Amino acid sequence: MRLPFARPLFATLVFPAITLLMISSSQAQKNSFVTIPTEPTRGDELLAGYFDIKTTAITKRSLSGIKSADDWNGQKDILRRQLYESLGLQPLPARSPLEPKITGRHERTDFIVENIAFESRPGLYVTANLYLPKNVTEPVPTILYVCGHGGVIIDGVSYGNKTHYQHHGAWFARNGYACLIIDTLGLGEIIGEHHGTHHEGRWWWNSRGYTPAGVEAWNCIRALDYLETRPEVDKTRFGVTGRSGGGAYSWWIAALDERIKCAVPVAGITSMQNHVVDGCVEGHCDCMYHINAYQWDFPTIAALVAPRALLIANTDKDRIFPLDGVVDVYNKTRRIYEMLDATDNIGLTIVEGPHSDTQPLRVPAFQWFNRHLKGAKTSETFEMAAVKFFEPQELKVFAEIPADERNTSIDEYFTRESRYGRAPQSADDWRVDRDLWISRLNSRSFRGWPGRPEKLDLEEISSAESKDLRLTRYQFNSETPFDLDLYVFHSAKTDAKDLQLTVLNVLDEEGWQSFLSDIGAAFPKQFPGADLPKLNEERFAQESSMLRAQPWAMAYVCPRGVGPTAWTTDEKERTHIRRRFMLLGQTLAGMQTWDVRRAIQAMRSIKDLGDAPLWLQAEGDMAVNSLYASLFEPEPARLDLHNLPSSHRDGPDYLHVMRFLDMPQALSMAADRSKVRLYTNENKAEAAKTWRYVGDVGKVSDWEEGRFQIRSVLAEKDE
Repeated sequence: MRLPFARPLFATLVFPAITLLMISSSQAQKNSFVTIPTEPTRGDELLAGYFDIKTTAITKRSLSGIKSADDWNGQKDILRRQLYESLGLQPLPARSPLEPKITGRHERTDFIVENIAFESRPGLYVTANLYLPKNVTEPVPTILYVCGHGGVIIDGVSYGNKTHYQHHGAWFARNGYACLIIDTLGLGEIIGEHHGTHHEGRWWWNSRGYTPAGVEAWNCIRALDYLETRPEVDKTRFGVTGRSGGGAYSWWIAALDERIKCAVPVAGITSMQNHVVDGCVEGHCDCMYHINAYQWDFPTIAALVAPRALLIANTDKDRIFPLDGVVDVYNKTRRIYEMLDATDNIGLTIVEGPHSDTQPLRVPAFQWFNRHLKGAKTSETFEMAAVKFFEPQELKVFAEIPADERNTSIDEYFTRESRYGRAPQSADDWRVDRDLWISRLNSRSFRGWPGRPEKLDLEEISSAESKDLRLTRYQFNSETPFDLDLYVFHSAKTDAKDLQLTVLNVLDEEGWQSFLSDIGAAFPKQFPGADLPKLNEERFAQESSMLRAQPWAMAYVCPRGVGPTAWTTDEKERTHIRRRFMLLGQTLAGMQTWDVRRAIQAMRSIKDLGDAPLWLQAEGDMAVNSLYASLFEPEPARLDLHNLPSSHRDGPDYLHVMRFLDMPQALSMAADRSKVRLYTNENKAEAAKTWRYVGDVGKVSDWEEGRFQIRSVLAEKDE
């Protein structure tokens, strides 16, 4: 028997529109990317409040525990390891042979440039130009220049963003530096993907712990490896710079690799407040962000450069790196430099202008490098402008793209995926795996859950009867400011203390609308202000008949973002809402899982209901959230899971989860604690193959017969 389960429509609520505001050098007001509509919905207000609360908490924690140089020295290596992990670089990939190739060489009056390619990993090609001063007699200081989003594509052929930024390499070479300009994954000669979550729907990047920022960081590390092989290069005097995306990559390599002695990130960092609350996240692709499971604010990244030379550079009207956030990062980073007695090594330069590559912005950078890599005086001036000398075609590395390139599919293999296909060979092996996975879920995937849950504050709001049936509305606090509604439906002739079963239905948007039409419309006073649909008399009669015949209660809950707390249905805006959750060290699905946990706790807190066996029922993504919630609460008697995705690649995203398990392993853990009924559209043979791992675990664990059952909807239809 399948318990009644609601199917729904999408809500039509509107999230605040996003607008960009510029800040002038004379303005002191806060930046705001969010324009509140005239009549914001409850979901809009709750979401805005939530983001503000969480951002404020992360901002306050940022580096707050560092009170002295000893504190910092005791923490910096731990923080650096966390950053490696957050970029998908833990464990660090093998330093495979670079296989460098020089495919071209061009001379100008006072410098030369070489067209170079190397493989940072087999098949992961980095195309680059190496600018060298002429007549080098001894190793010279060397700049790694990392490019922003300045792609050059002519007649459908990509020449790499290195050609757009060539004037920087030429300036350095004409002034006594070697300078390697490397293409980025997203805009190189071989174009990879920077926008997986931004607009490609690749939410499984979060589950894999993958971000293209990790690829850019690794390519920078290997670029330094390559430079160390060049006799013209002084490997004790490495600097790094770049603007916009290149500014961000300057942060990654400077924070991770202490071979960088001097860094000038330009327009590459701002505060969590700007990204999440003010909406700057909408202006950035995924290469700008690490997977923030450790819930850092951005000054933590900046501080990892200390005490090495660091100049933070920005313009005052930059819409995606606002001035107040840049200054905030500088001030918090400077505090670490002060503890280390290294304030001469940190600077901030702000010039007038928008988010663009201006000459006035580069002059302080040139001075900074000369001071810290050449020992020049701070008062020196420059007359030489940074100009372009080459046509893009001259700087192209490959005549043809290598057949073995993996740049375009790097997200499929860059981060290590756990080898979880083989079932455990014994009950002891299974217990070891299970306990390890629970630990990793707590420390990696669900680290964003509240450490100290707030009071549940369960309250009965109202109760109404219709045709000897009772619908009671409760409200409970899941996490401030999300107070969620819980509806309990049963026969009015059955006392709660006499109930023999309670079933918690976890609803998605479709399920919520179906609940309103099948049940809710019969109790209009329970939904004040709601535009209720017409009652589905047939469905209401079916569910009423079941509850009159059985001493059961059916309960319904919508996690945050669904039903009463729904926000926009605009896909673009929903995308950036989900990206904000990741920046806060969460995912929307992970926090909905927390809401299911709290709903279970609420069910068990309702007087007299707590003694009845509890079942969970959900469909699709909510079935996944319910499954994981069941792992962290006293075990429900049974889970009824409909259309459960077979992998997180096709289901909800939890941070890093696919690095240690996937759906068959999670389902096995649930079945180890509760009875599970899996309803699937596959035929029984296909479903048994899909979920074979679960059956194998059952065998070694000696589950009782019927603990895990697959029920094919196709087979039921055939019957």
